[in-house]
Amino acid sequence: MLQPKPKPQRKSVSISISSQLIEDAKALDVNLSGAAEVSIAKAIAAEKTHQWQEENKEAIESSNAYVRRNGLPLAKHRLFDAALPTLSRLLTDF
Repeated sequence: MLQPKPKPQRKSVSISISSQLIEDAKALDVNLSGAAEVSIAKAIAAEKTHQWQEENKEAIESSNAYVRRNGLPLAKHRLFDAALPTLSRLLTDF
């Protein structure tokens, strides 16, 4: 049976935010802590993605060069490519 995840520990911090943003958030009942947490999590994920891409840049470029030279491996087995013109026609006629 899956155990529920424990609540993450919270930490109080002090940050400076535009007073206009604070006023607008209060007027719209926006949870400042929740909004900040979501935005910080997105910024962290974006930075981790960027770092991963930088760390793997050489492998990514090598893989892309291989595909440019040789095409996609197993491309002949991609059945959905054949359906694209039909699907495109259906959407146009719709």
